[in-house]
Amino acid sequence: MMAEAVIDPGKSWWRRRLVAPVVAQLMVGISPGRIAWAISLGVVLGVFPVMGTTTLVCLMAGCLLRLNQPVLHVFSNLVYPLHLVLILVFIRLGERMHGAPRMSFSIPQLLRKFNDDPLQFARDFGVSAWHGVSAWLLFAPVAAVLVKLAVTPVLKQLTVAIHKRREAAA
Repeated sequence: MMAEAVIDPGKSWWRRRLVAPVVAQLMVGISPGRIAWAISLGVVLGVFPVMGTTTLVCLMAGCLLRLNQPVLHVFSNLVYPLHLVLILVFIRLGERMHGAPRMSFSIPQLLRKFNDDPLQFARDFGVSAWHGVSAWLLFAPVAAVLVKLAVTPVLKQLTVAIHKRREAAA
């Protein structure tokens, strides 16, 4: 009954897609700390610098760490625009870390390289992907903890508000 009010289609997109899944999970008794980790890892894994892998990475991490999959994926999808921007940032940072030459990311040039020699393209791009992942690995733990620390107080306040609303309704 209370969950139906949370997922009211008349509410804003943010409220339906972002707030409602979190509130629904808090209402069924999932702790703010567990939800905070799901949000945190959703954000951090959502910017994993290999295009097309974030859903699988989130699914695996969620299963291994027993995190709330809906919340994890909502926040992973939320940061998709940031993911697109950060791919090149992580690759460039990784190239610097490894002392590697800068790889060109011109779309016409990448298509030409792929058409000329798909195997060599995979090798070259695989090295660039490794550079991005290695830089992301330095960023991810720190970012995960910072996001978790930032959202935990908000989730605790939200939990208190949910309990007060339930008590008032009873």
